[in-house]
Amino acid sequence: MHSGNIVYKTLTQAQVTEICDRHERLWSGRSGGARASFAYTILSGLDLSRRDLSDADFTGAILSDANLSGTVLNSSSLYSVDLRRANLEGASLRRADLRGAMLRGAVLTGADLTETDLREGVIARPDREKGLAIIKHETRAGEADEAKFTGANLTRSKMTGMVAQKADFTDAMLLGARLIRANLRGSCFSGANLEGADLSGADLSDADLSDSIMVKTNLTMAKLEGAHTSGALTEKPVGKTLETLGAPVADLLADHILWCETDGAQGRPSVFDGADLRELHTLAGKRLTAFQARGATLYGVDLEGAELQGARLERADLRMACLRGADLRGADLTGARLNNADLRDCKLGPLLIGKDRLMPASLAAAKIRYADLRGADLRRVRATGSDFSYSRLESCDVHHALFTGSCFTGARLSAGFTDDVEDAQGAVDLNAA
Repeated sequence: MHSGNIVYKTLTQAQVTEICDRHERLWSGRSGGARASFAYTILSGLDLSRRDLSDADFTGAILSDANLSGTVLNSSSLYSVDLRRANLEGASLRRADLRGAMLRGAVLTGADLTETDLREGVIARPDREKGLAIIKHETRAGEADEAKFTGANLTRSKMTGMVAQKADFTDAMLLGARLIRANLRGSCFSGANLEGADLSGADLSDADLSDSIMVKTNLTMAKLEGAHTSGALTEKPVGKTLETLGAPVADLLADHILWCETDGAQGRPSVFDGADLRELHTLAGKRLTAFQARGATLYGVDLEGAELQGARLERADLRMACLRGADLRGADLTGARLNNADLRDCKLGPLLIGKDRLMPASLAAAKIRYADLRGADLRRVRATGSDFSYSRLESCDVHHALFTGSCFTGARLSAGFTDDVEDAQGAVDLNAA
């Protein structure tokens, strides 16, 4: 470290704990509180996990290998900090200043970096000969090579000029992020949401953009040599367009609703298999019992409160869709993509057919990563081989549900979850969730 006139102070774990305690007392309005200042301190390898350090000052600090998992750092100053190999899993860094931060090898899985500033930055000090002398860490500031942003929320973050070669942005939320002229060679954006992101002039050579969302993404002058974009969702229609369905979509939906309201006496059920339905924007509150849209694209569509009992939605793309409060009893969502979907309070229990026959809903082999299922009715659901990684399942009713072979890495579950399910044999990370 070229420190110039700045003297770095090494803190012990006990000193860090005391500073954190005083900061939390300040925020809670208790006596003896004081804002935490870790500026130009050495905190390598120390534990600051699950503390509330909003608005704290870490300017120029060395936090390499530190544990900041679950820590709240909203609006904090992390200007030009060294976070190499630090654990920031699940941390909240909303509107934090991370300009010039070094993130090489850092783990930010599931972290919230909404509106965070990750642009290049340097610290300068007065110098008799040079006027200003740059203070820098031993490697280039702004470097995030091999950092792990898996599932992180980087919405509207500022990353202009960022160096993040071979970084992992799998499933990350990058809506409206600014990555102008960023060096992202060899980085992985598989399943990431880059809607509205600005990647103009960025170097994406050999990057993995497979199955990502690149709707209205600005790629002007971006380098894409060797980049993999298979399965990426763009503005281009996927499968059938609405114009090729044989009749105006409004008429098809009206006929279907009439068919539902008259118990099949009038109208007729609609079939949207393989169609791109994004242009509908909303079907909220619609009565669409037995709605058939297998393999359809419903990315971002508003289906809040819709009546979708017995719907056929196998392999449908429902990423970012709002299904809050929707009635999906007996629906078939086998192999559907529901990453980042809002499924709060939805009904995915069994559908009563006749007097004594129950038709359970299916989420078998579905991808439901980073989704919100709080308060959902999942009684008797068939969710074998599904991926619930990092999803929220608190207060769900899972009585007699089947989760055989499903994945729960990083998921949040209610107490007694495993006691209520009928079968979870072979489930991954269920006990650790």
